[in-house]
Amino acid sequence: MCSLCLLVAESGMKTVHLQYFAILREQRGLAQETLATNASNAAALYEELRARHAFTLTGDRLRVAINGEFAPWDTPLADGAELVFIPPVAGG
Repeated sequence: MCSLCLLVAESGMKTVHLQYFAILREQRGLAQETLATNASNAAALYEELRARHAFTLTGDRLRVAINGEFAPWDTPLADGAELVFIPPVAGG
């Protein structure tokens, strides 16, 4: 079993898979990552990520998709969930 998997199993944390677009990708310096978290829902996870990566957008400026579907911010997170944080899009 991988070391991250052991940490997650022993601590009660969940592993989530994240994708970033536009300004979030620029600020994070990555398009995607996998991490372990104790966050109970998407809102708590995003606040954790904002603190960790100094994201400038507040959650009320974003949409979140969980496992390929738009979801409310208070949707509980399950181990293995895939989340996409979608910032406002500009263009013409």
